[in-house]
Amino acid sequence: MAYVLIDTALIKGSLNTSVPNEKSSRLGTYISTTTAGETVKAFLPPPLPPTPPVDLSGLYQHLDRANQAVGRLDGLTTLLPDTRLFLYLYVRKEALLSSQIEGTKSSFSDLLLFENEGTPGVPIDDVEEVSNYVAAMQQGLRRIKGGFPLSLRLIREIHAILLRGGRGANKTPGEFRRSQNWIGGNRPGNASFVPPPPEQMMECLDRFEHSLHDEKHKLPVLVEAGLIHVQFETIHPFLDGNGRLGRLLITLLLCAKGILREPLLYLSLYFKAHRQRYYDLLQRVRTEGVWEEWIEFFLKGTEATAHQAADTAVQILHLFEADRKKIQSLGRKTASALRVHEYMQGHPLIKIGPTAKALKLSVPTVTSALESLATLKIAKEATGKRRDRLFAYPRYLHILSEGTEPLRNH
Repeated sequence: MAYVLIDTALIKGSLNTSVPNEKSSRLGTYISTTTAGETVKAFLPPPLPPTPPVDLSGLYQHLDRANQAVGRLDGLTTLLPDTRLFLYLYVRKEALLSSQIEGTKSSFSDLLLFENEGTPGVPIDDVEEVSNYVAAMQQGLRRIKGGFPLSLRLIREIHAILLRGGRGANKTPGEFRRSQNWIGGNRPGNASFVPPPPEQMMECLDRFEHSLHDEKHKLPVLVEAGLIHVQFETIHPFLDGNGRLGRLLITLLLCAKGILREPLLYLSLYFKAHRQRYYDLLQRVRTEGVWEEWIEFFLKGTEATAHQAADTAVQILHLFEADRKKIQSLGRKTASALRVHEYMQGHPLIKIGPTAKALKLSVPTVTSALESLATLKIAKEATGKRRDRLFAYPRYLHILSEGTEPLRNH
């Protein structure tokens, strides 16, 4: 493959051959490369942190607010009766949202049905993709909590899980790409962005890994997370799954740096709601070096997301408490109904048989408890069938599902 280095700062498709100014020195270089029979200009990002450095003077207010919101969210983990229950479903919500940005049509109920061996209302590949994301996220968090560094090796390990089975299985899971890819367009020639060619990609990745552990820059962790996300998306080192993994890296970095005790902050809902600005800013960082604009957007998203997650946790706590009080009125059925209610806090869609087995209760006991919960309007039978019935915890699902409607204009 022939390639020729081109001058720095190709801005919005026109070559800038003048001496690079302060701004253009952030822009990296373009390289001419041939792929799929077309000659295109691929982008080589400069190493992090940017030069000249990110000007934080106009960002401190956003940074303070984002840090306070994240601190409040982190503090809530001590109030939740069982953080695992909240995480179990919150992680699934993030998996769903991040996959929806990439075009899957799964809903929250589709995912839970799939996990309950039910039949989702969308193609199975869509739901399998989301389910793989859950597993990939959990593996990354397990490794980090076990002391394994955030590294290229861990990123490849997570990617292998992310793309196992489903549509991604033929996209070399767990391996960095050996061919040119592109973003937007149906061929390289009309792509909106062409990442580094594979021959230069490993050098970009080596510098990326170094920036994950570079303590010299002394940047606030939230700013660092914003830089890391863009750099990963720009290198685009895999044939598939880059967007999902790039969003997951934000949470992994915050946990690895000790900003969050539990993985409760996910920006996919914010990116989904502002997806056009999200994509525009990623590209403008490359073409114009607007790191300050991107960081402001990222910090606003962090603040909004942290507030939303904290508010969701509080809503859930109030719901559980109010429902527990209702259950106390059931007399002799109270004990078994409370156990089933507690189980539904981690599994808001359940079947009678598996629930009885999990709780070591008899099928009639669980059936009676669910019927009592239905009478109290806490649970609701979701199938309308007499056999193989599925019971939902509708108000809990409603809180968790907020913002997870599939994108209609993708």
